[in-house]
Amino acid sequence: MLSLFARCLLIVSLIVSVSVHAKPNQFALAVPDHFAADVAEQVFADGGNAVDAAIAVGFSLAVTYPEAGNLGGGGFMLIYFEGEPYFIDYREMAPGAAFPELYLNENGNVVGHPSLVGHRAAGVPGTVMGMWEAHQRFATLPWQRLLAPAINLAKQGFIVPEQLQQHIEESLDFFAPTNFADYYGAVKGGERLQQLALANTLERIAERGPDDFYHGDTAKLLVASMQANDGLITMDDLANYRAIWRAPVAASWRDKTLLTAPLPSSGGIAVSSLLTMRDLLSEQFKGLPHNSVSYVHLLAEMEKRVYADRGEYLGDSDFVEVAVSELLDPAYIAKRAAQVNPKAISKTAKVRPGLYESPQTTHYSIVDAEGNAVSNTYTLNLSFGSGAVVEGAGFLLNNEMDDFSIKPGVPNAYGVIGGRANQIQPGKRMLSSMTPTIVLHANSRVDMVTGSPGGSTIITTVMQSILNNYDFAMSAEDIAAAERVHHQLYPENLITYHPSLPQSVIDGLVAMGYRVEQHPWTMGDLQVVLRKADGDWSAGSDPRGRGAAVVGEITLQ
Repeated sequence: MLSLFARCLLIVSLIVSVSVHAKPNQFALAVPDHFAADVAEQVFADGGNAVDAAIAVGFSLAVTYPEAGNLGGGGFMLIYFEGEPYFIDYREMAPGAAFPELYLNENGNVVGHPSLVGHRAAGVPGTVMGMWEAHQRFATLPWQRLLAPAINLAKQGFIVPEQLQQHIEESLDFFAPTNFADYYGAVKGGERLQQLALANTLERIAERGPDDFYHGDTAKLLVASMQANDGLITMDDLANYRAIWRAPVAASWRDKTLLTAPLPSSGGIAVSSLLTMRDLLSEQFKGLPHNSVSYVHLLAEMEKRVYADRGEYLGDSDFVEVAVSELLDPAYIAKRAAQVNPKAISKTAKVRPGLYESPQTTHYSIVDAEGNAVSNTYTLNLSFGSGAVVEGAGFLLNNEMDDFSIKPGVPNAYGVIGGRANQIQPGKRMLSSMTPTIVLHANSRVDMVTGSPGGSTIITTVMQSILNNYDFAMSAEDIAAAERVHHQLYPENLITYHPSLPQSVIDGLVAMGYRVEQHPWTMGDLQVVLRKADGDWSAGSDPRGRGAAVVGEITLQ
């Protein structure tokens, strides 16, 4: 089967606004920028599979999508390969010197942005190790081949999109205490950006694998940068980092199987609960138009309960005991669904846990011609992470420490409130909302691959993408472009939307007692691959971003 790829000629069609009527032996992808899309296409042309393409895309985005693509962050990769699901957790870890009160002053208060800006905000990065683990288990092309496009993009440069320049300009003041402006302050849209220090780092990783990043020259540069800037990460922290293979959340939903992210992501539990709750409330949803007043209200009522449980119970299951089976028990979800008030807003203070999360994460979805699929979400947390660049290595560090509950009851950058289950501990992985998801048809073939950035809005974005497919029969392009709404218990009675809602819907929600506001950032950058009714693939990339959706055909010579 694999040697067949080497004898194949790649014919690619770019999806613009209509579905591609593809032929047998298709691949499909939806990624957040066109440079990475070009890289993935060439990987398939060279005989690579979905995992090869995902690795090459991941490293390429570290060059061309610096607000979220990364070497200095972490994430989750969900893989469906030869009919079996796999999940690699390469989430960042708290450094060994971290402790619960790390970001509190002598009075026990959070002052300024200590968990968001600068080296001290960074967890131990996992991306390089995660990509390596995926390569060792599933890839067909050499490691060096998969990093070569990223090295070329860093060394030769790429033409900066206007959106990237704007995003950098909006971030300069926030990251003023760091060296962010030294590396990105002069970036101009329409001009070529070369990153030679980053190219050198990628070349070392290509030659030596993760040994360079976690033990070698890059590790030494990272730790020297930490020592010079009051950071916490040490050589021991890097040497002790491990990516972990975990069992994905696998939930039955309708006649399908939902494969999604386990802890330390809250997303899989939350999305599974929301979809199950939606079907338990079928009578209330019956006949409701998409994003009508009653529809949005019911979503908010469900989300209140799921986010209450998230804040109270969820954390790194290697450190805290989490009652996952109880939270996903249909009887428990039915109990929560029964509490939904279809006519009025449930009072926030009375929505308690029931048993006893930048905007610039990034996601991509890929399916190869053999039906293998990758749903990968990785991040620096906020746009450009902590704003701190590793001197001499040229890559940004994450600010994932803010995803811990830095003080119980105090909201993080996304307004999400956490408890002691997610408090800071050495070596612990911070709770995440990243929700890479694959939906399988009843015959176990891949039906849909979806995922998004967006902090705490990831959960609701992924849930809506699935409902928009199966309840409203939207195309992949329409799913990616659709208006999205979000509620997360706190701030109280606040529903946010992006990009727009009809004024009549806003007025109706306000009349019910909601505050309704446009979301302060783009709510997600949804990347969707979808099997159409005729069996062909289609793909959609959020048109508000700078991504690309591609369906290609592999034809025998």
